[in-house]
Amino acid sequence: MLSYLISQEELERFKDFLEERGIKLEKFYSKGTTSLVFIGNAESRKVIIKFERSDSPRKNFKREAKILRLLEGKEITPRLVDYGVFEGKEFLVREFAEGEPLLYSTPQKKHILQILEKTYQLDVLGIDHGQIQGGKHIIIGETVWIIDFEKASFRKPKNVTSAMAMIFLNNNVIAKRVRERFRLDQNFLNSLREVLREYKKTKNIEELRELLSTL
Repeated sequence: MLSYLISQEELERFKDFLEERGIKLEKFYSKGTTSLVFIGNAESRKVIIKFERSDSPRKNFKREAKILRLLEGKEITPRLVDYGVFEGKEFLVREFAEGEPLLYSTPQKKHILQILEKTYQLDVLGIDHGQIQGGKHIIIGETVWIIDFEKASFRKPKNVTSAMAMIFLNNNVIAKRVRERFRLDQNFLNSLREVLREYKKTKNIEELRELLSTL
């Protein structure tokens, strides 16, 4: 199935290389524009292994690894396990984020509050994720994780406003599910728009916290 992207011989060499670093590649998981993604194990923990595709249009893992190191210990994203280059291709290994993408789930109040706090931390750090609005990179489980910082950068951050618009205001399946679950009326949505406009100016999160606490 993967032979047109990676030969069996190269995959076996990559497996051996990782094992020397204490990482076991176990099975194929998915493929993206820039990488092949595998499930593995390291330090007795389930991990994601991203290996650069030979036809990748860009190299982003080095920057992503830098951001993951910066975020370590902040409980925003799973811990970086390893980063390097194998036969000219980048790879990145991080702990697995247990849960389901926000796109396919209906968050509880505690999840929405966690999304607010974690996107706010990113805003404070000046890191813009760049793909928050799609819903695939916020994982809902026992806790909330934000994953895949390939397109993230140190630019004017829009994490809070992107997340809140996606969850409540936009015309998408996530917002529709949330509005239905919490029975949100137009007054709430108008208040949220006003509070978000103020947040853009001041970066003060208190009014947002107060409003979302009423859910």
